[in-house]
Amino acid sequence: MKDSFLSCKLMAPSEIKVIINGPLNKEDNRPFLLITDSDNIETLRVEKMTPFSGGWSYDLRSYNELELGHQYDIVLDGFSRYPLEVTNAINFPGFDKKYFYDGDDLGAIYHPARTSFKLWAPLASQVILRLDEGGSSRLLVMNRHSNGIYHLNVAGDLDGISYVYIVTNNGIAVITTDPYAFGSTQNGEKSVVINFDKVALPLNGDKLPPFKKYTDAIIYETSVRDLTMDPLLDFEHPGRFLGMIQKGVKTQKGYPAGFDYIVNSGITHLQLMPIYDFQTVDEREPARFYNWGYDPQQYFVPEGSFASDLTNPYSRIRDLKLLVATYHEQGIRIVMDVVFNHVYHAHLSVFEKVVPTYYFRRRKDGRLSNGSFCGNDVASERLMVRKLIVDATIYWIKTFGIDGYRFDLMSNIDIATARLIEQTTKAIKPEIMLYGEGWNMPTELPEGDRSSMFNSDKLPNFAFFNDSFRDTVKGPTMDDRLKERGYLLGASSFRLGFKFTFVGSCLDLIFPSKFASANQSINYVECHDNGTLFDKMLASNGNESYQVRLKRLRLINSVTMLAFGIPFFHMGQEVGLSKNGDLNSYKSGD
Repeated sequence: MKDSFLSCKLMAPSEIKVIINGPLNKEDNRPFLLITDSDNIETLRVEKMTPFSGGWSYDLRSYNELELGHQYDIVLDGFSRYPLEVTNAINFPGFDKKYFYDGDDLGAIYHPARTSFKLWAPLASQVILRLDEGGSSRLLVMNRHSNGIYHLNVAGDLDGISYVYIVTNNGIAVITTDPYAFGSTQNGEKSVVINFDKVALPLNGDKLPPFKKYTDAIIYETSVRDLTMDPLLDFEHPGRFLGMIQKGVKTQKGYPAGFDYIVNSGITHLQLMPIYDFQTVDEREPARFYNWGYDPQQYFVPEGSFASDLTNPYSRIRDLKLLVATYHEQGIRIVMDVVFNHVYHAHLSVFEKVVPTYYFRRRKDGRLSNGSFCGNDVASERLMVRKLIVDATIYWIKTFGIDGYRFDLMSNIDIATARLIEQTTKAIKPEIMLYGEGWNMPTELPEGDRSSMFNSDKLPNFAFFNDSFRDTVKGPTMDDRLKERGYLLGASSFRLGFKFTFVGSCLDLIFPSKFASANQSINYVECHDNGTLFDKMLASNGNESYQVRLKRLRLINSVTMLAFGIPFFHMGQEVGLSKNGDLNSYKSGD
């Protein structure tokens, strides 16, 4: 549009770049005005002007450094008023240190007589709290404090009230939920104030047996829906947290299923695929969609489609606590699969609405880093992103009694963050298990700073999925190499590699060691990703009889259990479960 601003950006604390589309020339002496909060006007100094096709670029300077938290607008006579974009401030030297907040009271902290609301939004010029109750709303302007914190104490009993924030960044107001919300309405539409006294119950941590080293663990992976949605089984709450703890469920032949099967399996740790709030299942009609849940929406809220009462924000919290407590009572620990490396959609996420561009890692050309291959990488190295991740790991332990974390694409998390997670979580629960996928992903983070398997010596108390064990024992998992066999499927050439992986890949035996000890080696041949072990054998050993394949299955499962390291089994692996050739079943249905 002619005679209009194309952009106005803060480039340094007192430097502004303005690009306009208009017929100006070097002799034009109309002043650029900076308006602060609609009442203070300053004439900016023009330091440089550069023509381009159809317009001009101006480098301007203020006589003062601009403090965040104000609404700034640029005005030029004859042109429209334009808000100053301050997003670049997140990259100014000292930004993280200046605006870091180390309090433990972000979110909505409930008390019967009042509730404290705190939001970290350092770029915002205004934050309004909207409380929704009984069809009406209250709008309350929040107070800005140091560190970019907006805070407000609201009197009265706000138990169960839903709320959102209206955050103004760069002159644009958006409605957003709370990144530290502990409760939520369906599909994450609004945050909810939670009175945790209403869902207080013993988590039975005292019923757990001693656990001194990782190699004492036997990990079994499943998901809430995969374990409880079989139509041939009589679950009262199929696809829900409570279905995971229903006792007395039998197969058609009278064998134990569900909870009873897990309890009698001999495992020590039950790893649950995502149970935090994820995006791609409709919480109003959960049966319509299926998804594993590696698309995070809210990091402090359990998934609503797993609740017994879909409309009650407390149900998902209470039901998950019951799940953990019930398994604890049987001596089984719960590991939570967490995805701190990416979110479902960066541009639509709560993080982008509250602090634009801060929470996501970017390439040098400004594009989003995509080491996750999911469109975005969370910038764990930024101090307030690191704090959120650490705060979340603390919260799930203290609130739900979680006993371990499996980190998705862990190399996208920087080592400093991983070490802080270890330090803080082990201070609360010394026996906690920490492990994850250590593949070296191409994220915009120096390789030496990535929490990858190749840096396992820097993270001696983290374990890693040992893909060398997987590929040596059964052969490659990729769809174009499924016919290639591993050692226990008949490839004798893998004999030396098998020796190396059998001892936990931690000795300089034939190959250089990968780990400092067997405590770092998650020995597995199957997980939720890719095809199952039985499907692999159908491709690589299809000429063998069904009975021979079952013998190989028992052999491989036995070796996985007995090898030096930490045995890991995917649900159904022990009985030869098949996905019928589906190698990427993340949304394929129950």
